Amino acid sequence: MPQKTVYRLLNPLLLWRLRHVSERVYVVWLAGLVGVLAGLAAVALKTAVHWQQDRLAAAVTEPNRVFALSLYPIIGITLTVLVTKYLLHGNLGRGIGAIIYNTARENALVPVSKLYSQLITAFLTVSFGGSAGMEAPISVTGAAIGSNAARVLRAGRRRRRLLTGCGAAAGIAAIFNAPIAGVLFAVESILLELPAQYFIPLLISSATATVVSKALYAGQPFALITHSWVVNTVPFYLVLGLLMALLSVYMIRVYNWFDHFWARWPGLRWQKILLGGTALGALIFLFPPLYGEGYTTVVEKLLAGHAQELTDGSLFSVYGDNNVWLLILLVFFTMLMKVVATSITVGAGGNGGMFGSSLVAGALGGFLFARLVNMTGLVAIPEVHFVVLGMAGVLAGVVHAPLTAIFLIAEITGGYALFVPLMFVTSLSYLITKHFEPYSVYTGKLMLKGVDVYANRDRDLLSRLDLHRLIDTDFVALSPGTTLGELVDVFRHAHRNVFPVVSRTGLLRGIVTLDMVRDTLFDGEHYTTIKVGELMQPPPMTILDTDRVEHALDLLERTASTALPVCDDDGNYLGFIVKAAILARYRRELIEEGQV
Repeated sequence: MPQKTVYRLLNPLLLWRLRHVSERVYVVWLAGLVGVLAGLAAVALKTAVHWQQDRLAAAVTEPNRVFALSLYPIIGITLTVLVTKYLLHGNLGRGIGAIIYNTARENALVPVSKLYSQLITAFLTVSFGGSAGMEAPISVTGAAIGSNAARVLRAGRRRRRLLTGCGAAAGIAAIFNAPIAGVLFAVESILLELPAQYFIPLLISSATATVVSKALYAGQPFALITHSWVVNTVPFYLVLGLLMALLSVYMIRVYNWFDHFWARWPGLRWQKILLGGTALGALIFLFPPLYGEGYTTVVEKLLAGHAQELTDGSLFSVYGDNNVWLLILLVFFTMLMKVVATSITVGAGGNGGMFGSSLVAGALGGFLFARLVNMTGLVAIPEVHFVVLGMAGVLAGVVHAPLTAIFLIAEITGGYALFVPLMFVTSLSYLITKHFEPYSVYTGKLMLKGVDVYANRDRDLLSRLDLHRLIDTDFVALSPGTTLGELVDVFRHAHRNVFPVVSRTGLLRGIVTLDMVRDTLFDGEHYTTIKVGELMQPPPMTILDTDRVEHALDLLERTASTALPVCDDDGNYLGFIVKAAILARYRRELIEEGQV
C-alpha cells in the first residue's frame, strides 16, 4: 500500500488521538503495540526454527546423524546467501551493531526490509544448524517494528528512538521470557543513555512481549535453580569471574579477526560459502554440540546434570561416556570453537549473533571449571551453579552488559538465589574484559569506522542535528567587483556585519567584515576606485556541507568566531553556520530529550 494512502487512512485516527489521548498515554499504547508485534515475531521465529530442526533430525537415522549435521549448515548458509542476493539485493545488515548505528547516527531510522529480512535469513541459518544465536535477528526485527511504527504514525525522532529501543527490548524479552533483561539490554546496548521517563515504555513493551511469548510458546527456557549459594564458595566465584573474562577477551578478538578475514572477500561470493560451509561442517563433525544455537544441545544438558550426553553422536562416543578426560577435552574444545563456528556462520553469509554463542560458551566454561575443581576431591561445588554463572560472566564480557547478564540469567533459570554470585562474576568479568577490550563485540566495528557510540550526551545530541537545516542564507553576498561606495550602502541597510564575497560562478572568494574595513570607510575619495576584491580576507575556517555539527561547533570555538561560511566540496558558497543557531537548536533538543 503506498505511503500516502496509509497516511490518509490514519489521519482521522491521529486527529482523534490528539484531541482525546495525552502524550504519555499515547506512548504507553505505542510501546504495548510494539511489544505485541515483537513478541509475535519472536514466537514465530522460535517455533519455525525448532519445528524445522525436529524435521531435519527425524529425517536421518542415527548412524548417519553426524554426517547429516555436518552438511545441513552448508545448505542453510547457501539458502541464506541466495535470499540475501536475490530477494534483499545484497542488503541484509546483520547484527546489533547496525541498530546501534541507526539509533545513534541516523535518527533511529531502521530500513523497512529489516521487518522480514532478519526473520527469514535467521530461520534458514539456524534451523539448518548454523552455529549462531537468534537473539540478534529478533532484536533487530523488534527495533525495525518500533522504528517503522513510529514513522507510519508520524512520531518525531525522539519518540522513534524510544520505540526502536522498545522493539529491541521486546525481542530479547520474548525470546527468553525475561522482561527485565530485555529492558536492561536496550539500555546498555542500544540506547546507551536515556532519560528516566523512557523506562516505563520500555517496561511496558518488554512485559507485553513476554506475555505474548508465554501465551503462545509456553515453558521455562532452562532448568530452575532453587537452592542458594554458600559463603565458602566465594573464592571460586572470583576465580570463575577471572576465567570468564579471559574467555570473553578471546571471543571478542577471535570474532574481530574473522571479521577482518572475511572482509577480504567483500559481498556475497561462492568462495566464502564453500570455504565457510566446509570449515563449519568439519567443526560440527568433530564437535556436534556446535550444531545450532546450542541451548538444547548444550545448556539444557548441563543444567540437567547430563553432561556426558555431550559426546553423543560424536566420533568420541565409541570410547564410552565414563571417560571423564574425554568429556573434559570435548567441552574445552567446544567452548573455544563456539566463537569460531559463529564467526564462520556469519562471515560465510549466514545470519545470527554472538549473544547466544556467549551464553553457550559461558555454560561450557563454567561447567569445565566446576568439574575440574570437583575432580581434585578437595572440595565439592555445585556444577549447575557455575554453569549459569559462567553464562552470565561471558555475556557480560562479550556484550559489555553486566546488568543484562545478571537479570537474564536470574530470570531464565529462576536463579534469583544466586544474585550475589552473579554480581561477583559479572562485574569482575566485565571490568577485566573492558580493560583489554574497551568496546563490545557489537560496537568495536563501529568504532573502527569512526562512530563513537559511547560519546557523552552532549555530543550525542549534537550528532543528531542536521547541518543543512542550520545553514543561514540570510547574508548579503558581495562580488569581488563591488566598489567601496556600494559597500558603504550595503553596510547602511544590512543587519549583519559579515559579508561573503562570491564570484559569478558561485565560488567563495573571501569575506568582508565591518572591523576589517572600518578605517577605509571614511576614505570618500576612493569610493569608486577601491574594490571589495582588494579588501576581502580569507575566512578563519570554512565548513563543508558534509561536516557534522559537532565539528562545525569545534571550528567556531577554535577560531573564536560567531559565524563561519559553508561550502560544498567544489568551494561553492552555501551560507553561514552561526554559533547562536547551533546552541539554540541544541537547547531545544535538550528540552525535548527530557520529555516522553
